[in-house]
Amino acid sequence: MLVERDEVLGTAAAAAAAARAGEGRWVLLASAAGMGRTAALDAIVRRESAGGAMRVARARCVPEEAGFPFALVRQVFPDDVAVPFSAPAGPDEQLVLHRLVACLARSSAERPVLLAVDDLHHADEPSRRWIGYLARRITGLPVALVLTECLDQSEPTPLPAATGTTVRLCSLGAPAVTRIARAAGLTEEQAATCVEAGAGIPALVRALVADLGEGSLPRPPSGPARSRYRETITGWLRHRADPRSRHVCLALAVAADGGTPDGPGLLDQVADLCPHGRPPSARSVRRLGRMLRHPLAREAVLAAADPGETAALHARIARLLDESGAPATTVAARLLRVDRPGEGWMARSLAEAAEEAAGAGRVAEATAYLRHALSGPHPPDRRADLTLRLGALELPHSAAAGIRRLRTGLELHTDVRERAAAAPALSAALVAGRRTDTALRVLHQASRGADDELVQVLQTLGALISSHDAAAWRSAVARLHALAPTAPVTIEPLVCGLITEYEAGAGLCSAAEAVGRVRTRLAAPVDPRLRTAWLGSAATLLQWADHLPEARALADACLPAAPTPPDLTDAGVQCLLSVRAEAALWAGDFSRVVAENAPLVEASAGQGVRLPHLVAMVATAHAEAGRRAEAWEVLAGPGPSGADSSWEWNELRYARALLHAADGNWAAAYEDHLACGAGQAARDFVSPVATPWRSGAALALVRLGRRREARELAEEELRHARTWGTPRTVGRALRAHAAAVGGRSALDSLTEAAESLRSGPAPVELAETLVDLGRAHIEAGNGRKGRDALREAHAVAERLCGTAAPAPGGGAVNGAPPVLAGRLLGVVEEALREGRVRGRPRAMTGCPALTAAERRVVELAAAGHTNAHISAALHLTRRTVETHLTSAYRKLGVTRRAQLAPVLAREAEPAAPPPG
Repeated sequence: MLVERDEVLGTAAAAAAAARAGEGRWVLLASAAGMGRTAALDAIVRRESAGGAMRVARARCVPEEAGFPFALVRQVFPDDVAVPFSAPAGPDEQLVLHRLVACLARSSAERPVLLAVDDLHHADEPSRRWIGYLARRITGLPVALVLTECLDQSEPTPLPAATGTTVRLCSLGAPAVTRIARAAGLTEEQAATCVEAGAGIPALVRALVADLGEGSLPRPPSGPARSRYRETITGWLRHRADPRSRHVCLALAVAADGGTPDGPGLLDQVADLCPHGRPPSARSVRRLGRMLRHPLAREAVLAAADPGETAALHARIARLLDESGAPATTVAARLLRVDRPGEGWMARSLAEAAEEAAGAGRVAEATAYLRHALSGPHPPDRRADLTLRLGALELPHSAAAGIRRLRTGLELHTDVRERAAAAPALSAALVAGRRTDTALRVLHQASRGADDELVQVLQTLGALISSHDAAAWRSAVARLHALAPTAPVTIEPLVCGLITEYEAGAGLCSAAEAVGRVRTRLAAPVDPRLRTAWLGSAATLLQWADHLPEARALADACLPAAPTPPDLTDAGVQCLLSVRAEAALWAGDFSRVVAENAPLVEASAGQGVRLPHLVAMVATAHAEAGRRAEAWEVLAGPGPSGADSSWEWNELRYARALLHAADGNWAAAYEDHLACGAGQAARDFVSPVATPWRSGAALALVRLGRRREARELAEEELRHARTWGTPRTVGRALRAHAAAVGGRSALDSLTEAAESLRSGPAPVELAETLVDLGRAHIEAGNGRKGRDALREAHAVAERLCGTAAPAPGGGAVNGAPPVLAGRLLGVVEEALREGRVRGRPRAMTGCPALTAAERRVVELAAAGHTNAHISAALHLTRRTVETHLTSAYRKLGVTRRAQLAPVLAREAEPAAPPPG
């Protein structure tokens, strides 16, 4: 069935009619490959020879006979006509051409002749000249000459316009292809595939229709075991296409395979990719480009290519993209197809793409770029830099691979200073892999042969790393004391910070003293190699001193924003991660703790990188948000090895103790608190500033009926807490003391604790203390004060629930907000029920009904910020922002974002004065 070929058939019919009337005409069917020239020629032959109206003389030219003179002519004339086997020249050729035309004239006199010649572009030159000779003399003959020619192979054969016409066969339109596909019984989806992958080329459309008619055609890369469509394309490329057409087709397939946009660029420069003769026509390039957008077409073309060809094309296209300023990842995606990126610009592009991908959180993609960059030749220093960066990216996902890569990068450096610069990265990675002793040896070896300043830098960094080993930490602090009087000005801040950390833990200085030391040095010059380490130490001390926003600001200034992964090969970054997490936890911002740290904890779980402190923070945040099952799941990983005495494990033991207490397992809580205390004591860490294990153990002992032991621990904790002097540590210790002593003394301790905690950023400790204070007042017969304390505790717990991340799947359902949940809220509500206390009157609608978290979200939304901006500004998940807005809409009685600002404005208006 011929579709959209009416012009072709009509022109041929007119030529045949003229021939039958004695006025011969020629018709040339010209098209690109696959446009159905042969099918059209067959249809013309069938129509015009029906009923014996014309005698048909048929010939088809093939490349194999193009070198034999008159090979085409011999197919036309019977064996009794003498056709020479050599090409005569000059007048002799004219004589042969004339004799052949005369012979055709005699034959056509008996009955009009339809001379059909297929694939004229493959004809031998003498035969082509005879065709031209015939075309010039055909007018007086009863002969219709119908020829086909492929325009991809050559320019159209010049024939006299006065005696015939050339008809171009164009590609089929989408309606025609759809009609063909539906007539074959294909579905709409299959018909669409025919339109897209067939590109209107009849040969391809027919092949697709046949394939799809036998079943659904798999998409690449699987591909069908046997596909007419693929065989049609690959057969043309391998056997029929000339080198120029083949190369252009491959170039376009490779370009489309990489997802490169069609811009001015690539298609306009495709001629540069073609070393074979004249460039292709713009029309041909556009047509092939459209077809090769479809994966079936690309797969078929690339299947016919040699791997070396495609690799060379990818490299050339990558170079064009690089020169045009395309994104590094676009260039690098091409270079991944090149076996060995041996040129300098290739390694540069791959390294830039790795940083771009890592910045977007696509670590696997970034590591793939760097691994490929390293497969090429590089100078030792460049190879070392690439190797170190790759090791840093691999570390969170495989400690063994990351450490091995970092060690290789270090060994590639031969210069002492370069080795010393690379050593801290390897040592920090070893610490993340819980190999502190090896990390210290790496720094010690790197300092050999270095100048005095570099030795002091490495020694100070070694002291920071020594904090992960109890015995090494004590020795490191002694060396720091010896170094402090003579330390260079750019090293002294970190020396002071580490000494102050030790003294704070040992109970030898107060929070005020520690903050004073930090603040006087924050503006001091610091060696760039020590900057993050110093800021990590300073932020730790500020956090311990309850200057949480300031500590958080130092961490945020150095840590990358999500989704960029933090660099765990920087020991200072490891410290800042811990500070950022714990500062958010102490402030009661549990959702922030989970959102910022859970991805890293999950990514490194089971990969050899253990982050006990972050694990402890995430687990505690889950527990405080009321998700104890998730908290225990986070803590389910392996514990410390026998030789690992890092302070981080003490934080993990403390978190386990808190979870046991929340479960009511007081014996297990007590054991974990004691284990935490033993680990801290090994480091001379007696202060309750980080892990108030004595308070926790005292509360567990009270529940176990061992008040005398509880009182001893509580009094010791209170003494150390008053030395440090922050509201959090003092208030927390007073609460434990009250539980241990009981009676009137307990009420006094709880009252003092509540007053102290109200003055500091300790919402969890405040709510717990207010619950105990309310119960104590009620037991003492002062119900009013007790109820007030419990209501205040309820308000604090509600605020904390407003910042807690909802459980998975716990967002708004059918427009209703999630039910508030949280450990503290449950504790408070139980105390309210026990004391038969009604909850305080609470507005259910309007602005007063908003929680603090809802109010913050609503104010930003009313100011025109999007949910994404609000999420980033408040460090909440997008889902939490949406939940708060849903709840706020219900309480405020609005349905649209634009209504928020007027509602808030009405609330801010002063009340009208009373009349009169």
